Amino acid sequence: MKIALIDSGIGLLPAAVAVRRLRPDADLVLSSDPDGLPWGPRTAEDVTQRSLAIAEAAAAHRPDALIVACNTSSVSALPALRARFEPDLPIIGTVPAIKPAAAGGGPIAIWATPATTGSPYQRGLIEEFAGGVGVTEVPCPGLADAVQSADEAAIDRAVAAAAALTPRDVRAVVLGCTHYELVGERIRAALQQPGLPPLVLHGSAGAVAAQALRRAGQLPGTGTESGAEGGLTVILSGRAAELPLAAHTYAEGRLLAAAAPAR
Repeated sequence: MKIALIDSGIGLLPAAVAVRRLRPDADLVLSSDPDGLPWGPRTAEDVTQRSLAIAEAAAAHRPDALIVACNTSSVSALPALRARFEPDLPIIGTVPAIKPAAAGGGPIAIWATPATTGSPYQRGLIEEFAGGVGVTEVPCPGLADAVQSADEAAIDRAVAAAAALTPRDVRAVVLGCTHYELVGERIRAALQQPGLPPLVLHGSAGAVAAQALRRAGQLPGTGTESGAEGGLTVILSGRAAELPLAAHTYAEGRLLAAAAPAR
């Protein structure tokens, strides 16, 4: 089987690794848009067009499902992607994990890009799933860009700035941008208060990976009896390529880089 993932950049790595852990035999197609970065300041129409372009490049490899591993793309482009590709190709969007975070009680914080923070989309999710729970929306300017470029100093500055806006009594944090999952432990370290229970981070990678397998008619852990590991195809702004150097900074990127080219 084959699962494709799209994102503006390397934010698709956590979901790709989640698929790999559930189905080690699955081939992965990673299609991103380094030529168009950053997507955050772009209009919804522009994000939609760029999402369609990288999805077309991934769909040419005939995957069984396509994960939109990008919050910005999911907000702006999901209807257009589904209209273009479904029902032949199941499309799985990424939704911030506000529901499971709120289910654990509050208070919670939602770290997201400035464009997403306070947006009608995010406010709607809060109203639907976090009624009665204390929620703080925390904008994280520059964090996704710093993660994308693996700029350690910029990551530290952005995490520290967002941590300063996060109430000290927060018990769970929703990572509202897929890039943030690559630096989850650094976020936890910046927020953890001495003497309090471990802070819970809620990302989306595991949930979208499991949903992609369900939509593809597959089950986690099946099809692995041979012990074979799936291959990897990387597409950067429509061009066949290797994983960007910045991806190797993160454990997820190093794990995927060890895969053989897809058959």
